[in-house]
Amino acid sequence: MAHPFLVKDIAFQAGVSTATVDRVLNNRAGVRPQTIARVKAAIRDLEKQAGMELQGRKYAIDVVMEAPERFTDAVRYAFENEATTFMPTIFRCRFHFAETMRAQEIAQLLDRIRLRGTDGIVLKAPDVPEVTAAVARLESARIAVVTLVTDLPHSARTAYAGADNRAAGETAAYLIGERFAHQAATVLVTISSNRFRGEEEREIGFRRILRARYPSIGIVEISEGYGKNEETGALALEALTRRPEINAAYSIGGNRAVLAAFRRLDRTCSIFVAHDLDQENLELLRDGRVHFVLHHDLRTDARTAFRAIMGRRRTAIAASGSQRLSAVEVITPYNLPLA
Repeated sequence: MAHPFLVKDIAFQAGVSTATVDRVLNNRAGVRPQTIARVKAAIRDLEKQAGMELQGRKYAIDVVMEAPERFTDAVRYAFENEATTFMPTIFRCRFHFAETMRAQEIAQLLDRIRLRGTDGIVLKAPDVPEVTAAVARLESARIAVVTLVTDLPHSARTAYAGADNRAAGETAAYLIGERFAHQAATVLVTISSNRFRGEEEREIGFRRILRARYPSIGIVEISEGYGKNEETGALALEALTRRPEINAAYSIGGNRAVLAAFRRLDRTCSIFVAHDLDQENLELLRDGRVHFVLHHDLRTDARTAFRAIMGRRRTAIAASGSQRLSAVEVITPYNLPLA
């Protein structure tokens, strides 16, 4: 496997030993396919960074996320592109993504990263005791932890990077409430998992505004589909079958499967509000199947995370100013942001 990089640099990027990298590069036996894939991915990441100016301070950070692939793809793109704006400072990102992970698996991964060494961790994970305990161990080791999109407010994390999730839910309630002009309606609210604080905050905001301003609108909630089409679709189909009055959707997690459930029962979804302008939602918005997408700029989140990690490391070029939340934007087919 031809490459211009030192074995130790590949090992650091992949999070494996130099001996493992040597075995992969020389096609020796005894290496799991997943590990081979990690080494190859590390080389690709290093190739992307090879053209950057290397005179500045270098930071190796680990981005750990439990999220659907469509969202982790968007996060990877945002972090890799925002990193180029900090030159000559270099951020070398190592990505650890999974669509579902047990809390103990996340904690064990964070412990492995802590023992191996890192300049900082960006974390999207459920707000559960095992994770907050692992975050406390990282902070005790003076490793910055920045929560992404969904917060761990009672943990020892360094900073939060993301939008005001409660305000996002309130915005969704306003859009749906005004659509029905105080008529009776029932909204299917889909949550990928109740373990995520950010999704819980969105639902709280949504319910609060409906109660206060649109009391004729009811809610049917489904959760634990983890944003996956098969699981979310089954939950949506069951809810729609059981509650034939459902005629709108606020999708905090998972969209195509929800729309498919409406179609399967030949039911109309009068208004569909979704979150995050990933590739899937962009297509649904352009096709008119989703009416509004509540979007916030992931590159702003990446910038917040980088600055928090730089500040924790007391670098001289750390940006000044207080932490700010990403703005929540209401996106329609007519105001799509530039790529």
